[in-house]
Amino acid sequence: MSCDSISDDGYSPSSDRPSLDSSSEDIKKMSDDRLGLSSDDVYGIVYIADPSHVLEEQPISLQKDLSYEEEPVQILDRNEQVLRSKSILLVKVLWRSHQVEEATWELEEQMRQQYPYLFE
Repeated sequence: MSCDSISDDGYSPSSDRPSLDSSSEDIKKMSDDRLGLSSDDVYGIVYIADPSHVLEEQPISLQKDLSYEEEPVQILDRNEQVLRSKSILLVKVLWRSHQVEEATWELEEQMRQQYPYLFE
């Protein structure tokens, strides 16, 4: 191929360029040809499983409507929220099947009533 047959954009004559009505498969084949790839090279990528990516199964009892009740596991922290006329006692609760970052602040009084075992 002579320098005369290569245009300013680096393509050879218009026969190598994808036309506007080319299918995506035609365009991909042209791209693979230019890069020196076969379709096996592009799609032959294999993922090797890493056992550290596997989460342990945690049994959850589902109800008929496929919902389940959250269960608190541990109290992580306590805080007293002081307002103008009263104080509110809060506890930070770690819930089953959730990570520490997802712990929520709950009213201590409600948690004591519903889950007294957490405060023993």
